Amino acid sequence: MRLHPVYRITVFVPPARLEALKRGILAVDDLAAGGYAHGMWESAPGREQFRALPGTASAVGQARELVSEPTVRLEFCIPREVPGARERLQRLLDDGIAAHHPWNSPAVFVDAVEFAAP
Repeated sequence: MRLHPVYRITVFVPPARLEALKRGILAVDDLAAGGYAHGMWESAPGREQFRALPGTASAVGQARELVSEPTVRLEFCIPREVPGARERLQRLLDDGIAAHHPWNSPAVFVDAVEFAAP
């Protein structure tokens, strides 16, 4: 096995919107890497909580109300040290995730990590 530099993108989404988000991401990028395409990982439902601050137009709940909603963790990777990697990442964030996620400020994390593969 070798280590391959990748961006690992993690996003949390309500279970009812998971498939729509996946379709939106794959409409922007086929996530091709290492001889495979459409590679994604889903984790079992958990919970997401937040309290919208005054002046925030929250998709769920009212200002100052503590909201706790079911959520699924969706992850995928793209190669990091190749030409155009940052632009590819930005398209995924803007056109794949932000455009298809139901929250105003979705929880999205980008890590520069290494993926062990042949």
